[in-house]
Amino acid sequence: MNVPFAIAIKLVSVLLFAVMSALIRAASSKFPLGEIVFFRSAFAVLPVFAIYAARGQFLAVVRTERPFGHLGRGFLGIASMFLNFAALARLPLMDATAISFAAPLITVVLAAIVLNEHVRAYRWWAVSLGFVGIIVMLWPYLDIWSLFYVGSPARTIGALCATVACFTNAGTVIQTRRLTDSESTPAIVFYFSLICAIAGLTTLPFGWIKPTYVEFFGLAMIGVLGGLSHVLLTESYRYAPASVVAPFDYTAMIWAFLLGYLVFGELPSGFVFLGAAIVVACGLFVIWREHKFGVERLRSIEGAPAGE
Repeated sequence: MNVPFAIAIKLVSVLLFAVMSALIRAASSKFPLGEIVFFRSAFAVLPVFAIYAARGQFLAVVRTERPFGHLGRGFLGIASMFLNFAALARLPLMDATAISFAAPLITVVLAAIVLNEHVRAYRWWAVSLGFVGIIVMLWPYLDIWSLFYVGSPARTIGALCATVACFTNAGTVIQTRRLTDSESTPAIVFYFSLICAIAGLTTLPFGWIKPTYVEFFGLAMIGVLGGLSHVLLTESYRYAPASVVAPFDYTAMIWAFLLGYLVFGELPSGFVFLGAAIVVACGLFVIWREHKFGVERLRSIEGAPAGE
């Protein structure tokens, strides 16, 4: 266990994800979503192959016992990627990032329904309050009736995409939990990227735009940063407990605010700040309570008589 190292690489991972999101937001003003999805997925494989090949674990990247499980996760991932990118194209960076933090709350609900996990009462209270925070964030975009008219607000569509993406993101997490019973982390990352890259490539006949050399580099970096941040995220949990590392996910809000303001000149509304504060507080409470419960359980085991 190396807690400082785990926290350091987790912070780097979150920063790389934020930069990737900013690049996606910038690229979406010119390039079709399918083209961006392809670059995000295809070039994400490069750091995965490089890192695990250097460790002598190249076969672990491609070895699988459950190809159909990967296919199911891939379909959910395709939906998530297109929805997330559509949201980033239409919403301020901070808004899209803040709404995405609803996904862990939805994961709690799906874990209870799909995986039959026991969810304690305090989790349900946190989830319920978290959904109040989501509604607060979405309030400025809830002009649903405008969707039935020509020229409906792009931001309303973006907010809907971001909200639906929370459900598909949560579904992806649930499917990943199922796969970890038999599949290695590099295999899960590889097949996810492969399936999403193929899905992006199928949009080629619908009109891709040929990038310049600089634009090609930017599109490729979306994938490289995504793959590298995914690997660092996974590695951070090797060196410290999840309850220690997970709260640093919320530093993404800081980076989204700074990048949104400095690069795109965006300032979030008060609704986003308030709603995000509620969602983050609920998420941190669940993490803290789970950590406390784990410590209490460990103490009870250590204090139990021999043979129990």
